[in-house]
Amino acid sequence: MVSYSPVAQWWIGRIPADFFSGKPGLVSIFTHADHYPDSERPRQRQSLAYSLDKGRTWVMYGGNPVLCNEQITDFRDPKVFWHASKQKWIMVIAVDDRVHFYTSSNLKEWSFASEFGAAEGSHDGVWECPDLIELQVEGLADETKWVLIVSIGDHPQMAEGSRTQYFVGSFDGSTFMNDSSPETVLWVDHGRDNYAGVTWSDVVRSDKEKLFIGWMSNWKYANLTPTTSWRSAMTLPRVLSLKKGPSGIRLVQKPVTDLQKLRLEAQVWQEVTVSPGQNILSDVHSDIYELECEIDLGDASEVGFKLRNSEREETVVGYNTAMQTLFVDRCNSGESGFHDAFACKHDVQLELQNGRLKLHLFVDNSSIEVFANDGEIVITDQIFPDPSSKGLELYVLDGKAKVISLALHPLKSIYSVVTV
Repeated sequence: MVSYSPVAQWWIGRIPADFFSGKPGLVSIFTHADHYPDSERPRQRQSLAYSLDKGRTWVMYGGNPVLCNEQITDFRDPKVFWHASKQKWIMVIAVDDRVHFYTSSNLKEWSFASEFGAAEGSHDGVWECPDLIELQVEGLADETKWVLIVSIGDHPQMAEGSRTQYFVGSFDGSTFMNDSSPETVLWVDHGRDNYAGVTWSDVVRSDKEKLFIGWMSNWKYANLTPTTSWRSAMTLPRVLSLKKGPSGIRLVQKPVTDLQKLRLEAQVWQEVTVSPGQNILSDVHSDIYELECEIDLGDASEVGFKLRNSEREETVVGYNTAMQTLFVDRCNSGESGFHDAFACKHDVQLELQNGRLKLHLFVDNSSIEVFANDGEIVITDQIFPDPSSKGLELYVLDGKAKVISLALHPLKSIYSVVTV
């Protein structure tokens, strides 16, 4: 059993199938990757395994592969779910630079249903790791939409490298219809390091949240990052929802509230006016923390935070009022010489809410995750600062801003609280 890559996708579900003599069990559908016999041409096929002991051991299905296409090289990353109204299993799979949908009544025999994406969205690279989920639109009790998530591989001419787009539309059990115009491109994350993200199926939570997690890296430099005993990590788990705005229905992401269990005693600032050259956080020295703030930008031209900073290093998260853009600048964030594209500044349009900016930041030893305006915009970036760079600065340019509220939560290492 061979996976396609470190971010290859598979699906595991608990179902009452005939593999288990009528009892519940686990079925895994995954991509078998090898080469055609007597050929150097890659071959990708979808296969099946099942477990009788809660996933401790697996039995390969004798009828593998359950789905193949000899004419297509890039044919991988199955995501499978049960469509209640059609009473069928649905598989969405990445095929070159589009996705295919298949249906099945038993997970073993699959029928082609439809294709999506040949002329829609971004085609800057091969499509990978699709996911299809139904989400409630916030504030509209009777309205749901289907969200198709698709990752795009690195293209040498694109500075952004690999990243993930999404489509909002409808799905009838066979065909996905995009609500936006074909040329519209919607990004899940506006940073450089959130790729191949998918959701958990059928998570048992009281609020029926859809949880999403991504691979925190980029194929442009994934094999070059300056680490030793490890390479790459996952993003924080995020709750997905939909919100209707002036531009249409858009994806919203918020960190799972379970992360609050990691918080230590907070430092809090309220109703503080900040002027250029003044740093109300000068006494803070930390490497792992969560920061929540709401700032009235007043007449300042720029407001932001300098994270993991020292005399030599800083990662800047800021807002430019004239351009109405939120940005991350990691040009001086630490070690970056391993790839020319790593040291960069990138931004995204963001409208203030009544002249105020809301930020929710998670800062770690090698990453930052930025949630702006209650998750309307998200930016995820790796950084590699010196361990001694632990300063934190709130800065203001060309005017005064007012901190409505700011809470800094030092965080316990997750390794000290996870039990197996």
